[in-house]
Amino acid sequence: MSASTVETDAVVVGAGPVGLFQVFQLGLQAIHAHVIDVLPHAGGQCAELYPDKPIYDIPAISVCTGRELTQHLLRQIEPFAPTFHFEQAVNSVDKQIDGRFLLETSLGHRFLTKTLFIAAGVGAFKPRAIPVNGIDKFVDRQLFYLADQATNLSGKHLLIVGGDEAALDQALHICALGADGLSHAAASVTMLHRRDVVQGDPAKVTRMRALCEVGAMRFVAGQIVGFEERDGTLIGVEVLGADDCTQKIAVDRMLVMLGLSPKLGPIAHWGLAMQRRQLLVDTEKFSTSEPGIFAVGDINTYAGKKKLILCGFHEATLAAYAAASMLFPEQRVAMQYTTTSPRLHKLLGVESSAMG
Repeated sequence: MSASTVETDAVVVGAGPVGLFQVFQLGLQAIHAHVIDVLPHAGGQCAELYPDKPIYDIPAISVCTGRELTQHLLRQIEPFAPTFHFEQAVNSVDKQIDGRFLLETSLGHRFLTKTLFIAAGVGAFKPRAIPVNGIDKFVDRQLFYLADQATNLSGKHLLIVGGDEAALDQALHICALGADGLSHAAASVTMLHRRDVVQGDPAKVTRMRALCEVGAMRFVAGQIVGFEERDGTLIGVEVLGADDCTQKIAVDRMLVMLGLSPKLGPIAHWGLAMQRRQLLVDTEKFSTSEPGIFAVGDINTYAGKKKLILCGFHEATLAAYAAASMLFPEQRVAMQYTTTSPRLHKLLGVESSAMG
């Protein structure tokens, strides 16, 4: 096997809440996990689509946001030190003669694993692109789909495309940099949305409108229908308004925040039994049609399936127990409680309390 191939007992595909809890349950079984996700950070749909929206049905937590839930789960798995591999998708899964699975990602990384846990939610999330032919050639140079990639804004004319709270927050943040007189602030900030309506906290929308009134930023309603370039450099876009009139907006940097679109992607071609683009599993082990490959969370289906985070947590627990029986056939996988088990306390790095 190539020296560049990672050999491991477990790979988890998906770093959303269920994928992270899968890591925790595997850790309790002394199974180290590698985690692969197409996004640049953990959290999945929960962190991308509603990072600041309240969630009320997580057991023992009366309310938390998607971002807060992700942070709680990341702290919970710290004792098990999982290895994360972000910004890549698993393109292929091939079963080997010895029963292990060889995975190859979109970045060419290879993993040889004894067990595979698919916690990919409704699929890999891809940013919704601007439907203008040819504009994608500026991606990662002047056009960005992730906020943390849009750097080097000093003296640049920035266009933020989108009308939800994430786009609004980014516009207000960058305007605040300019108000503070920071050297890396943009020369101008324009927010573009197809309608003259911004979805977000009313106080933030009011602040945005106030900034527009004093010329600190600009809001334009319309859609991009073309672009202008000079010597291979993007210098502007053509915007069609509701009045059917076209205007040009000077652009040095574009941040496109039109949301994310889930794509099942290569999973559909891994040869696993499916029903309505979801993986069929049993409800004892949450195994797919291929022994050693498990599916947990929104990616799976079975009689009575409910697409809830807490149901995914239950599925991840049973899948971890099944994996332990497979990986350690000579050992009896005993039911233990984190409250009283010295073994689990050792794995978690906490001191065992004396029991009366």
